Amino acid sequence: MARHKEVATWKSGVIDFTAGSLGGVALVYVGQPLDTVKVKMQTYPQLYSSMIDCCKKVWRDEGLVRGLYAGTIPAILANVAENSVLFACYGFCQKIISLSTGTKNVEDMSILANASAGCLASFFSSFTLCPTELLKIQLQAAHEEATKLGNTSKINLGLFGLTKQIIRQDGLRGLFKGFGPTVAREMPGYFVFFGGYEATRTLLAPADKPKEECGALATMAAGGVGGIALWTVIFPVDVIKSRVQASSQQNTANFVTQMTDIVKKEGVLALYNGLQPTLIRTIPASAVLFLVYEYSKKIMNTLFL
Repeated sequence: MARHKEVATWKSGVIDFTAGSLGGVALVYVGQPLDTVKVKMQTYPQLYSSMIDCCKKVWRDEGLVRGLYAGTIPAILANVAENSVLFACYGFCQKIISLSTGTKNVEDMSILANASAGCLASFFSSFTLCPTELLKIQLQAAHEEATKLGNTSKINLGLFGLTKQIIRQDGLRGLFKGFGPTVAREMPGYFVFFGGYEATRTLLAPADKPKEECGALATMAAGGVGGIALWTVIFPVDVIKSRVQASSQQNTANFVTQMTDIVKKEGVLALYNGLQPTLIRTIPASAVLFLVYEYSKKIMNTLFL
């Protein structure tokens, strides 16, 4: 019996990992253009007057593939790395919290318990997210860095060339630049992300049925709510993290110093540069993420458990 439980737990972890990976890929292809706009507006706000202005200039100067879909490969790597580990750890943390609170089934956990599981899981996913997101952001902001700072070294490097350049200059540690802001963003962000998602699923579930049977549209709506909650809470930290990771020429010694510098020079509202495209992007992207995750997980549970 104990052996059977161990195998079932191992399979469940692999299923969560795989479903999270598939959800991460879907999220990137849906949301990458607006994510690029967000990063450009966060890192070089003086070059763009609005989201529409940024979209027009990127389309005109860089095109679709090298512009709006810049950094897609590291974005896929970042999201697959993050979401596979995030959802695998989320399932594991749910089991730990359910045991510690005396909840017999994970499905019966409270919204607060699920939110806490998401918060804990995001700490572990930060280790995989930070290096891949660093590469994504530097590729997305390469055109602006060349325009403003005259640094053309990253424009034609590509993913592997940029990785080699960072390791050559700063060693493996250079790939973890911005790790502190990443953790500071992820943990509170995923507390409200999973809390909002689970609360919305519970609210939209049919009468006398569990939230797992709320249906595709309700799952997508819950994902959208979770995404909006996440970005509304963490956006100022995300702006600081993007500034830290975008350019090797900026002072990145201290998170508080970065925040103080932005507020003094650009004002408090600068901490919300790029919020509009982020919120527009997160609704379909988070909806697709959870739709793919939940339904691929159901299919794999049926086949392998």
